[in-house]
Amino acid sequence: MNEDLKYKVALSMLPNIGGILARNLVAYIGSAEGVFSQSAKALTKVPGIGEAYARQIKKNNVLPLAEKELEYIDKNGIDIHFYTDATYPRRLKSCVDAPLIIYTKGNMNLDTERVISIVGTRNATEYGRTIVENLCREFAERKYNILIVSGLAYGIDVQAHRCALNYNLPTVGVIAHGLDTLYPAIHKQTAEKMLECGGIVTDFPSNTKIDPANFIKRNRIIAGLADATIVVESAQKGGSLITADIASSYNRDVFAFPGRAGDTYSKGCNLLIRNNGATLIEGINDLEYFMGWEKPDKVDAVQSSLFIDLNPNEQKVVDLLKEKGELFIDQISAEIKLPVSRISATMLNLEFKNLVHALPGKMYKLR
Repeated sequence: MNEDLKYKVALSMLPNIGGILARNLVAYIGSAEGVFSQSAKALTKVPGIGEAYARQIKKNNVLPLAEKELEYIDKNGIDIHFYTDATYPRRLKSCVDAPLIIYTKGNMNLDTERVISIVGTRNATEYGRTIVENLCREFAERKYNILIVSGLAYGIDVQAHRCALNYNLPTVGVIAHGLDTLYPAIHKQTAEKMLECGGIVTDFPSNTKIDPANFIKRNRIIAGLADATIVVESAQKGGSLITADIASSYNRDVFAFPGRAGDTYSKGCNLLIRNNGATLIEGINDLEYFMGWEKPDKVDAVQSSLFIDLNPNEQKVVDLLKEKGELFIDQISAEIKLPVSRISATMLNLEFKNLVHALPGKMYKLR
């Protein structure tokens, strides 16, 4: 058994010690294992850890629970990501209350170039379902390297997952319990399909009871994994509005589709828009505009064909950016094996030919 991982899992299981306090403990003590070997007096020197928390840490013997959890993980093909691991999703890591650990199952890249969360009411109308269908279809038509995130709940959530699967888009469901069960169970078949192209994410260990409070807690992961959250339909109160509020607190973009005045499941979206809690969008063109996305592959192919006089180095850069997406100039230099000075001249030529777009920090992408 991986001893280091055992202590990390145990740290995440300590009652009343959330991600912020746990990270403080690791930062000041040096390791998860050290947290359990230090005296109560030493623990009180960590900011936020008073005598009560210190006694609680020493009193709660969570190591046997952590060992049992690791055995379950090994048997069931589950991956575990500690916040200091390179595999921990970068967008989530930047959130102040990010979980110490996340458990994942499936075939997913949580650091995909574009990640969008789609959330909404559990009582989706045909209007809302159609919006989700159109979004996923247009994402696929644009050939975006995109991941769709939602909560595997009834209504808009499961519609987002199913439409993503229908259009061969990877999709991830964030659940509010351990990976040993699925709620609601009726979505099990959808969840199993998602394991092939996406998967399931949670910060709860196995044998976690289904608790309404946990569904609110998991919303921070739905918001934190994504570049933007889209609210499709929502009543005046609901979990999707909480997710939108969390996303705003993370300085992430929040969008909402407006609904007809008086419609129960459009009141939340209209309220968000009226109170400047979300930007109004009516389709993918609006999303692209506000996110600064440029339409990919189709435009690239047309523009590349207009310039048959590309020299070998220019062609190498164009092919590389088609394959990799956005790259810093030193990354391009390393890939093509030319000095940065030569690459700078090449990038300037490609800008004049309107083939590449310069981003802040000497990063480049195809137009």
